[in-house]
Amino acid sequence: MNAPTATFDPKPVLAGLPHLPGVYRMIAADGAALYVGKARDLRKRVSSYFNKNVGPWTGHMLARVARIETTVTRSEAEALLLENTLIKSLAPRYNVVFRDDKSYPYLKFTVHKFPRIAYYRGAVDRRAQYFGPYPNAWAVKDSIQLLQKVFRLRTCEDTVFANRSRPCLLHQIERCSAPCVKLIEPDAYAQDIDRAVRFLRGQTGDIMRELEGRMHQLSVDLKFEQAAAVRDQIGALAKVLHQQAVDTTGSDADADVLAVVTDGAHACVNLAMIRGGRHLGDKPHFPARASAGTEAAEILEAFVSQHYLSQPVPPTLVVNADVDTEELSAMLSAASGRRVQLVRHPQEQRRRWLEMAEANARLALARRLAEEGSQMARTRALIDALGLELGEEDADKLRVECFDVSHTSGEATQASCVVYAEHRMRPSEYRRYNIEGVEAGDDYAAMRQVLTRRFSPVARGESRLPHLVLVDGGKGQVMVAHQVFVELGLDPSVLVGVAKGDERKVGLEELVFPDQRPPLVLGRESQALLLIAQIRDEAHRFAITGMRARRAKTRNTSQLEGMEGIGPKRRQKLLARFGGMRGLASASIDDIANVEGVSRKLAERIYAQLHGQPSH
Repeated sequence: MNAPTATFDPKPVLAGLPHLPGVYRMIAADGAALYVGKARDLRKRVSSYFNKNVGPWTGHMLARVARIETTVTRSEAEALLLENTLIKSLAPRYNVVFRDDKSYPYLKFTVHKFPRIAYYRGAVDRRAQYFGPYPNAWAVKDSIQLLQKVFRLRTCEDTVFANRSRPCLLHQIERCSAPCVKLIEPDAYAQDIDRAVRFLRGQTGDIMRELEGRMHQLSVDLKFEQAAAVRDQIGALAKVLHQQAVDTTGSDADADVLAVVTDGAHACVNLAMIRGGRHLGDKPHFPARASAGTEAAEILEAFVSQHYLSQPVPPTLVVNADVDTEELSAMLSAASGRRVQLVRHPQEQRRRWLEMAEANARLALARRLAEEGSQMARTRALIDALGLELGEEDADKLRVECFDVSHTSGEATQASCVVYAEHRMRPSEYRRYNIEGVEAGDDYAAMRQVLTRRFSPVARGESRLPHLVLVDGGKGQVMVAHQVFVELGLDPSVLVGVAKGDERKVGLEELVFPDQRPPLVLGRESQALLLIAQIRDEAHRFAITGMRARRAKTRNTSQLEGMEGIGPKRRQKLLARFGGMRGLASASIDDIANVEGVSRKLAERIYAQLHGQPSH
């Protein structure tokens, strides 16, 4: 396609642009941002849109441009940061956008005399040592199992570790050296920790030679039992290395392999993580917004720019698209403070990694398309079954909200709201509501409260009403919802109750309406009912998990708050010392009395109350 004719003359704008790094914004006549991009050289980058042939999608965008705004930055790294900030705030229509994914897990080594290895999610700090991020939880747990097999490191919680009197089952199956009961010296355990850390960094050859030398020396010193233990350790390590079958040296020990594949308006970027020479697994990423005709290079560049602002970047990125490796490398290096190399045409082991990542990307995209096709069919079946007046395009934007109330005999009542939109569940939009000021077990009052709180802003015009509001319950719940909507001046026709049916069996649910229509039974084979059940079950799950967490918090706090002589400071010290109520409940009187500010008499009273014994 030839360069399009823009709706404004770009020449004056281009002539005034500097040869400096920065960010540019394509703006429509109505002021909406169409596209946000970064550049090492603003004049060259923006001019390229008007000096060469462009694809149909880019041409469509340029035909709507009314003006171009630019911001000069001090460096390419600043341009990268500003671009992502503007994409999030302006939501430009023509940008490829990936959702933030900050849920990557880590493997953690705690700071103790006998450090513990553990699965960890969250912000990292300098008080412990972390390895990762890993693509998924399974990869972390697999690494922990390997470290247990080879180096026999502890995984137990501190409260368990501090109160052991004999080795646990993990020691008996040779997965832990039992430092809890001092069956290994601190120096020897520290050496195992050091070897485990070096193993994760890919220094397996040095570890193997070190263990072989130690085994030989122990044999010379006639310490045959210890030599046999080291021999078993060498065997376990050799088995692990054979299973991994990855040959890496130098900077290849840590690398990310990025493969993008496209199918029309759909795309997948598959991220394969290599850490310490070990292939940890893959994680597919799908754009939250992409367009037909978007080139693979643009999709991959968008992913790299957005992903590595929230995740650590390894020294090597292996990619399969024709991105500007020099520009991206410079930006990532500046942003991370370390040299980052992008490899476009890999050889040998890197090439095999990339081929594997591409194959997994194709599989993930095919699976995603199949799932989306099924969900789209269910969405349209639901629209037809309920007679919702939506056009073909509006069907793709159908928004359903479902409400459920959960409690245990009236305790810790909590309501949930889950959202289904654009053919998939939207966890980032889920909400929980703590129900206060209603009689225990009064589900109708709880439903009235949550619906009033959720839809009062809609009545004030601050947000839009969903196309469909599902209420988990029968006629009583639906009538409560109807009353709330009438009081708020909202359209009650969007309300539908999901009742269990006469026999309370899956597939026999009845849909209950607020008007005079009889209940609707769709039947087990109905695609619409499958979707309703999916949404309802998700609301139920979300409500139960929230209720249980709130109940546990309430119970844990109340047990100590009700005790005479236990103020906020003592309560905090007790919970910190034992890691929570579970650890405190398993502690002895002597352990409790060792906490600062707790006398022997108070410790006896705490112990007695926690265990249902009379105190003296």
